[in-house]
Amino acid sequence: MCGICGWVDFERDLTTPDAQRELAAMTATMACRGPDDEGTWVEGPVALGHRRLAIIDIQGGRQPMTLEEESRTSLALVYSGETYNFRELRERLAGAGCRFQTSSDTEVVLQAHREWGRRDPRDAVRELNGMFAYALWDSANHELLLVRDRLGIKPLYYYPTEQGVLFGSEPKAILANSLAERAVDADGLRRALGFVADPHNAVFRGMREVPPGYIIRVTRDGIQELRYWQLTDTAHTADVPTTVRHVRELLDDTIQRQLISDVPLCTLLSGGLDSSAMTALAARFSTERIRSFAVDFVGYTDNFKPDAMRATPDGPYVHEVAEFVGTDHTDITLSSNELMDPDVRAAARHARDLPITMGDIDSSLYLLFRAIRQRSTVALSGESADEVFGGYQMFHDPIYVKADTFPWLGGNALRLESTQRFLDRGLLGKLDLPGYIDDQYRRALAEVPELTGPAAADPHERRMREISYLFLTRFLPMLLDRKDRMSMAVGLEVRVPFCDHRLVEYVFGTPWAHKTFDGREKSLLRAAAADVLPQSVVQRVKSPYPSTQDPTYDQMLRTDFTALLKNRDSAVAPLLDVARARTELDAPDSGAVFGDRWGLEQILTLESFLTDYHVSLAV
Repeated sequence: MCGICGWVDFERDLTTPDAQRELAAMTATMACRGPDDEGTWVEGPVALGHRRLAIIDIQGGRQPMTLEEESRTSLALVYSGETYNFRELRERLAGAGCRFQTSSDTEVVLQAHREWGRRDPRDAVRELNGMFAYALWDSANHELLLVRDRLGIKPLYYYPTEQGVLFGSEPKAILANSLAERAVDADGLRRALGFVADPHNAVFRGMREVPPGYIIRVTRDGIQELRYWQLTDTAHTADVPTTVRHVRELLDDTIQRQLISDVPLCTLLSGGLDSSAMTALAARFSTERIRSFAVDFVGYTDNFKPDAMRATPDGPYVHEVAEFVGTDHTDITLSSNELMDPDVRAAARHARDLPITMGDIDSSLYLLFRAIRQRSTVALSGESADEVFGGYQMFHDPIYVKADTFPWLGGNALRLESTQRFLDRGLLGKLDLPGYIDDQYRRALAEVPELTGPAAADPHERRMREISYLFLTRFLPMLLDRKDRMSMAVGLEVRVPFCDHRLVEYVFGTPWAHKTFDGREKSLLRAAAADVLPQSVVQRVKSPYPSTQDPTYDQMLRTDFTALLKNRDSAVAPLLDVARARTELDAPDSGAVFGDRWGLEQILTLESFLTDYHVSLAV
């Protein structure tokens, strides 16, 4: 796991001291992503930078990594992530005559492109099972390939220039180059406020993400998108018992693959079905006692109040699973003071890079990962099981299912409303967020693979196919990005077994009736893992990642927001309806207005973003 960056300029020699200083500045921004080592490689029009978090082949996996042919470099690679099937691929490549100098998965990726990707790079990438984002310079074809994994687990951004491209694992790497403009226009604000994943809009004007499942090919003639993977209809015909067995087989194989590491490994345990199943299976296949970690808040369990999203606290279930499975367990208990610590919030926002936030969840994840990093370098997470197996309440509530928009923005659309409450009316009219979101929604629906087979005649099955696609392609990437940013900010690699593309493909293709065959959410996962879990967890209702219920946290938010409104020189002031916000703040019932956190967190994050990154507004 690492941070990568680079620069291609087809009209310039990047070996000059000035260009190499620019590359060094780009690479330095990702020291947290790769605290163990750094390296650069420059040749003619291409410059590659790398920061390394050493996981596999500690000594031999240094990067950038090159392949030499006829006394010259033919391929050069900077790679971030893990290829879990690298051992099988290595055997195949060795059988085809490839000679390896290291035991790292990075060299396997390099050799795979030489052996299988010469005609079409997609042929090489399709062989990889893993989470990855990498850049490959092909000297023979004089082209750069930017490659991202199928689900978008690892981030990769690029910024076209007049003569080439800048790229990096994070926007901050690109912005360290003097060619990149630090500006946000109306489209960027729509992306920041819309709460919908859109890789073609990376908030900063001119910047984009490499879309999940794509290769970006950069040549002297321009930039081309090559798609190597997408969700498709599989015309699933297997019965429920057969489907459950195959899900279990895929889980067993995936988790065994993802336990491979040359450094300490652990699991993130919440006491829910997803993380508990993952932890139990990891314990079965690990040769050592599995370490597990959970997040908790001071007084949370004792003072817990059920709400619409969380019926029970995590703590009792976490401890039951840890004892049942036999893990070496640790609770990381946080206070509101820690969550509101200015240094912690600044670190979480800096890790995000973009004016997108989940408030105290970002801060608590950062603190959790920071504490785990003192004892482990790799963690397995249950992220994405809800999107894959249909776990959220929104999958099952007719109000959200029937809403003609993204399910997480249906119903009361609380997040959007609470943010817009404080924005300038003229700005809101210019942004037209409802129109933007509707356009994104229609585009996403147009991509959904047509349902075939017996289920195709059922309108509900067709709608649930759409809902599943929306969550996997427009919601899950936001959660994966959050987890990647908060973990890599402290040099922790987080793996997500439920994002194995084989599992995602298989479950996506199953009928909704299979996914709810027992009348519950996540029926296939519950049945597949029931034998390794205590019954209390098997039957537990979905409970999201915890958010602090301490009222002092909301009071601290309100204090910070009040101070912001009083600062006429704040960077975010041009976007706000300051007079209205002050009126609402002074109203007797202002507690109700400020009771939810979304709007406050978003505005405070925008202020920090504009200030810290010296961003100019072009709206």
